[in-house]
Amino acid sequence: MSAEDRRAMIVHAVLPLLVEHGANVTSSQIARAAGIGEGTVFRAFKDKDELFDACTAEALRPDHVLDAIAEIPLDQPLEDRLAEAAEALGAHLERMGALMSALHASGRVRHRDPAKRHRRRESVDAIRGAIVELFVPERDALRLPPEQLATLFLTLLFGGRRMASDDAPGTRQMVDFFLHGAVEAG
Repeated sequence: MSAEDRRAMIVHAVLPLLVEHGANVTSSQIARAAGIGEGTVFRAFKDKDELFDACTAEALRPDHVLDAIAEIPLDQPLEDRLAEAAEALGAHLERMGALMSALHASGRVRHRDPAKRHRRRESVDAIRGAIVELFVPERDALRLPPEQLATLFLTLLFGGRRMASDDAPGTRQMVDFFLHGAVEAG
């Protein structure tokens, strides 16, 4: 196994532990989860901070959600495509939030890295591009360009996650509102 493959294997094994234990996860728990010896962990990563940074970077990567959105069949109704995308994005946000909350709650607070802001912008742009593709089959029937609709959809979706409450709309209700508005036709 190459050094990069070993690092990736360890990161994937450790992510669930970090969500459960935060930064308080032990070296022996890490080694056990990865099925390797503790020494192997620290040959792959110089210390736990480097490992935790790699885990955070992996959790923040949009690759999984982009793959999920790309797999949505474009021949199904727009409402279904957007609901699937919203579910995939919601799961992505929940995974990121769970990891970040667990790390923060366990006392691991990292200072903002200016490069992360650029990576976050690239991630949002990539997700927006994937959502644009979901609108393209209906381009001639849309009131706004797909690019603008994708931005509006993501704004509504992300804003709703931040303001979640007991009476928050479900995914289908949010998509229905987005597509049909608040006023009854007629």
